[in-house]
Amino acid sequence: MKLIFGALKGFAILAIVLVAVAFLLPSEVSVSRSTLISAPADKIFPYVNSMQATQAWSPWLSRDPNVEMTYEGPEQGVGNTLRWTSDQPDVGNGIQVITSSIQNERVETALDFGPQGLAAAYLDLKPVEGATEVTWGFDTKLGMNPFARWMGLMFDSWIGADYEVGLANLKALVEGS
Repeated sequence: MKLIFGALKGFAILAIVLVAVAFLLPSEVSVSRSTLISAPADKIFPYVNSMQATQAWSPWLSRDPNVEMTYEGPEQGVGNTLRWTSDQPDVGNGIQVITSSIQNERVETALDFGPQGLAAAYLDLKPVEGATEVTWGFDTKLGMNPFARWMGLMFDSWIGADYEVGLANLKALVEGS
């Protein structure tokens, strides 16, 4: 009986320490990746200013050929909305809406992953000596959830790897057309 109580006490102490340390971790996460595309911004912009156009280079949609997508609002620019549902956990369900669009420069979106939270993403296009540097970024607030703060430590490797694939797809698409 002493052994069981000792183990429970040890587990309780460990849990308290993990929760306490979680509140020392960042409450916000930012991830970004960049690539250089050999094309002017006006050739790239149509692929990032439309949720329908992102289908051609998205790193997630190819993971589930049965993903259900619906579009709302205008076909491009502010208000263009994508809703998706998937049984694949790495695709999941959500809504993405273009909230700001500056022609050939920047597109901002709001993401709603339901119970998994909210986030913001952006794509910046910056001319660089006959090419365009495309930066894809993601920002989210983790709030007071200790588990989310621990998970936040892995966002850069998880999302960053997907962003690298997506940017490579976008680069191949634009440079190949």
